Parts: sequence; C-alpha cells; structure tokens
Amino acid sequence: MKDAFGAPQSLLVLGGTSEIGLATARRLIARRTRTVRLAGRPSPALTAAADSLRGLGADVCTVPFDALDTASHEERLGKVFAEGDVDMVLLAFGVFGDQARDESDPAAAVRVAQTNYTGAVSAGLVCAGALQAQGHGSLVVLSSVAGERARRADFIYGSSKAGLDAFAQGLGDALHGTGVHVMVVRPGFVRSKATAGLAEAPLATTPEAVAGAIELGLRRRSETVWVPGSLRMVMAAVRHVPRPLFRRLPV
Repeated sequence: MKDAFGAPQSLLVLGGTSEIGLATARRLIARRTRTVRLAGRPSPALTAAADSLRGLGADVCTVPFDALDTASHEERLGKVFAEGDVDMVLLAFGVFGDQARDESDPAAAVRVAQTNYTGAVSAGLVCAGALQAQGHGSLVVLSSVAGERARRADFIYGSSKAGLDAFAQGLGDALHGTGVHVMVVRPGFVRSKATAGLAEAPLATTPEAVAGAIELGLRRRSETVWVPGSLRMVMAAVRHVPRPLFRRLPV
C-alpha cells in the first residue's frame, strides 16, 4: 500500500532500463518504496540497473519481459503479482524508430507500432487485471506529446503513442471506482541516451523532471500529467492549427 507521502511500497517497471523508469524508481525509493521489480529483456544493462537500485537500499529483482512477446505477458507478469501486491506499475518501454528508414521499411514501422502500442495494450491489460484483483494500485503510462498531433518528422512514432494514449485514457475510465488509478504522463522532448544526436525541441525536459512530475501526480491522484506543465497550453493551441499552416511550421 502507499505510505503517508503517497509513495508506493512496491513498484514494477515495465522497461527496466528506461532512464525515466529508473529516475522514477530512485525518487520513489527515497520516499520509502522498498520493493522494485525491473522487467525487461535480460542484458548487462538490466543487471546494472538493478544493482544501482539495490545500492539505494531497495529489494530489487529483474523479470524477463519482451514487449513483442505478448503470448508470454500473462504468465511472466502474473508471477510478479503472485509474489505479493504491487502498488504501482510504470509502463515505460517504447522505441522511437527511425522515421526516414521506417517509411521505406514497413516491417520496421510495424515493429515500432507493435512495441509502443500492441505490446503496451497487452501488458497494460494484464497488469490492470491484476491490480483490480488485488483491489488497489496505480498504473502509470508513459505517453508523449508526439501523440497529440501527427508531425511529418515522426508520424510513425507519434501515431503509436496516440494509440497508447487513447487506450490508457479508456482503461482509466473502465477502472474508475475499482480502487485502481491510471495516470497518463505526456512528456515533451526528454534529454536522454535515447534522444542523443536528435535536434532538441523547445521546452525539453529530463528524466529526473519527469520522475518528479510522476511523484507529484501520484500524490494528487492526477489522471493526466504534462511535463513540463506549460506543454498543456502549447498543445491545446497546436491541435487547432489548420493543416495547411501546420505543414509549414518548424515542428
């Protein structure tokens, strides 16, 4: 259960090497989170991530998890919940892809869509069902402002995040009143290893800033969190820009 500060006692991160996921775990461990499960493909990076969190005093284990292997999700994630209640699930996995390449390689584009949307729908429903069965918990879904409106520069990635965002909102409505809280997080451009070499967008943020917004959103029981918060008004305007003009904007 959550403590007086709103911090979960136990955390499951889907996407165990995600910089945002790990920054969130570090912040919550400082707020008394004691059990962390990092789910991801077995790798030296996943092992190192678990070791780094153990150094902060948490009980940390890794869980084999592949977003694309949807047939295994129920069994592997079910084992985590069978070991004890999970107070918070952070769905933090995803891939950017390479827009220029993926436009001419449908198989690569499908991989982006399957990872970011299909894999998330599968894992999200498995975890939502387990949270509902235990009667409490939060499911935090990392979406993106890229899903708010398709841009020429990244419409494959953006469309996958748009689908994920709509799914998470609907899931939140479906779980309302069950004791399960669903929160959608919409960061802007995040400075991280994953975005290294990409042109930085205005209002860029960091994994640590996103983690702070997630913690605050948990305390407030927010349903939607923008990072930074000013993006809410910016994207409200962007959504209504006429398409002929939007095509000429440097976005």
